Amino acid sequence: MRLLEEKIISDGKVVSENVLKVDSFLNHQVDPALMFEIGKEFAARFAGDGITKIVTIESSGIAPAVMAGLQMNVPVIFARKRKSLTLVDDLLTASVHSFTKKETNEISISKKYLNENDRVLIIDDFLANGQAAVALVELVHQADAEVAGIGIVIEKSFQPGGKQLRNLGYRVESLARIDSLLNGTVSFINEKSEELI
Repeated sequence: MRLLEEKIISDGKVVSENVLKVDSFLNHQVDPALMFEIGKEFAARFAGDGITKIVTIESSGIAPAVMAGLQMNVPVIFARKRKSLTLVDDLLTASVHSFTKKETNEISISKKYLNENDRVLIIDDFLANGQAAVALVELVHQADAEVAGIGIVIEKSFQPGGKQLRNLGYRVESLARIDSLLNGTVSFINEKSEELI
């Protein structure tokens, strides 16, 4: 997605060879116009797949997931990282470790929002080591629902998450695939040249 790649180049900050900071438009301050286009792109990529629900994780996955849900006309469910007084019974739960934040959280979704008839699109902001996506897949499976695909805004392809999910048989659609963050520079995987390899 060229618009997203351009935004990453213009507004993203390479913090290290493993960390890209995009808090000015994706995961702290949100660019609504860009999120709208991201939602349209996810809807186009998964059109005809019979998606009935979108599942994401709080908080950075919510904006792209809601925009995709708007375009696809399906509900969006977000897994909570913290328990609330109203989210206590009949929960689907899984653990997810964040390498960026160096913490492990138990995430939860109410069982009443997912069932065996659902075809689920999982959406998240980043894919690096794949821990959040794997935990969301686990929640979907606990509900006996089907994972129709995984939509990622930015994939750090030099980290193992994307490869692991694809090797497990999941369809992963990433809107921007980063090949490297070396020397403070973002370089993207060219989809056409990758097909030739």
